[in-house]
Amino acid sequence: MAPTEKVDKRAHILTVAEQLFADNGFDGTSVRDIAQLANVNLAMISYYFGSKEKLLEALIEDRAGYTLGILEELNKNQTLTPWDKVDRQVEHYVDKIFNNYKFHCIMSQQYNNTRSTEIKELIINIKLRNLEEIKKVITDGQKKKVFRKVDVELTMASVFGTLMQIVNSRSLYCRLLKVEETDDATYRKKIAPRIKTHLKQLLRAHLDIKNEE
Repeated sequence: MAPTEKVDKRAHILTVAEQLFADNGFDGTSVRDIAQLANVNLAMISYYFGSKEKLLEALIEDRAGYTLGILEELNKNQTLTPWDKVDRQVEHYVDKIFNNYKFHCIMSQQYNNTRSTEIKELIINIKLRNLEEIKKVITDGQKKKVFRKVDVELTMASVFGTLMQIVNSRSLYCRLLKVEETDDATYRKKIAPRIKTHLKQLLRAHLDIKNEE
């Protein structure tokens, strides 16, 4: 098997597993289910991942690792202002969570319900790692006297709490925001720009040093 074919097969198995874990839960999905839907044999899943638990770990690390790379590159960029970086973080996370909703369902399920301390620790460590990169943007803005002194950790919690509440409570927010409840793509198209604008405005009001008391 050529190297690119190996990568494609592995990526395909992860995508299928992501769909099944989100729809049926981790416990409700068997390796046989994944193999059948992915049109591969059980030996191939064992070859790439070893077990269902290791497959889940690989899925989490793969998806979360992509975000870490983006955040790290953003922090290295010397041409962007702190405000530019905050705006890009908002854009990235809103798009990421709306476009990869199944993965975030899995993360939530595993964090809240998992019996595996290894999986829970993996999720916590990944979240902490990514949040540290977000925190660097805010603290850099404070050092440059662009952002005022705020509780950085709770600022991040406010942003993610707002975003996840709207994403996870779709029926409620369709009524509240007077948006017709339709398919995922239509909901995303109507709501995502509104959330981005709101979060950017919220952070400007909260962080701007001109609002220092």
